[in-house]
Amino acid sequence: MGCVRTDKQPGTHDSPRPDASATRYTNPVFEPILADPTVIRDPKTGLFYAYGTQDNWGDGQGSRLVPILRSANLVDWQVVGEAFGEKPRWKESGGIWAPDVTFVNGKYHLYYAYSVWGDPNPGIGVAIADRPTGPFIDHGKVFTSEEVGVPNSIDAFYFEEEGEKYLFWGSFSNAPSQGTYAVKLADDGLSVHDLSQKVKIAAGDFEAVMIHKRGDYYYFFGSKGSCCEGADSKYHVLVARSENLMGPYVDKAGDTITERGKGTLFIKGNARIAGPGHNARLIADDEGVDWFLYHGIDRTKGKVSSGASRRMLMLDKVTWRNGWPEIVGQVPSTTPQAAPVFQ
Repeated sequence: MGCVRTDKQPGTHDSPRPDASATRYTNPVFEPILADPTVIRDPKTGLFYAYGTQDNWGDGQGSRLVPILRSANLVDWQVVGEAFGEKPRWKESGGIWAPDVTFVNGKYHLYYAYSVWGDPNPGIGVAIADRPTGPFIDHGKVFTSEEVGVPNSIDAFYFEEEGEKYLFWGSFSNAPSQGTYAVKLADDGLSVHDLSQKVKIAAGDFEAVMIHKRGDYYYFFGSKGSCCEGADSKYHVLVARSENLMGPYVDKAGDTITERGKGTLFIKGNARIAGPGHNARLIADDEGVDWFLYHGIDRTKGKVSSGASRRMLMLDKVTWRNGWPEIVGQVPSTTPQAAPVFQ
């Protein structure tokens, strides 16, 4: 069982909608850390909630068990709590990584990875809450790596279409069976009927899958490179697309991403920001403009005092050209930008 911890962060209760009128912003939009972000808009209040990997921010508050932020405009964020009061108990050790929060059957589902570095048998679990701030009640594992036959089974991503529910997941490994996969979930979103029915979506040099539907295509966003080496991190995001949810996904060159080394570059590091990647779902503002939320690391401040990589929350505008998403210059913005428009 889990609950929002209120002894560390006040203000965990939902509040009236604050002013959403930001006109300009400069990256990062939150620091020191919100790694592997997932962002959802509360349909009741219109407020945005962001969740990140368990991390010790080096501020004396300890390791936050999935920090929760709130914003009215994707630019101004405040910490409002943690998703878990204690770690789920279906695994002996590990961190709660890469949450994916989405609205399922009228509830907030939080899919998460439970892993340590180099874990021989990580797994994916799910917790449920009535509100975006929780409390999130753990419902245990969905599967482990050994059960599903995929090494390094982390980085869950939920996708629903026409009443059917799917879970995508995967991370790095050189094993032949490694890759990004998808499998159909039960109607309650809490289990998988048949793990043998998994479908390989991308090769084992990708992780942090996100699928976005636009027009006739499904777009695959995935991260490659090292995520967590501070200023030396090499994370970057590539894209591919498919006319079918289960693929095959191909890059601009027409190559399928089930082969290693494929994918079309979307965003990479620059002189100021290292390791941009592990993005949330695209969020459309009130003018229909899509926005990309992800983490990145300031090269001059690569880690916090706890030793954790200083993976800050970043925001950039997405444009679409000839059926493909683009970020200006293919790098994080570091100068003032026009903000998302919300009424």
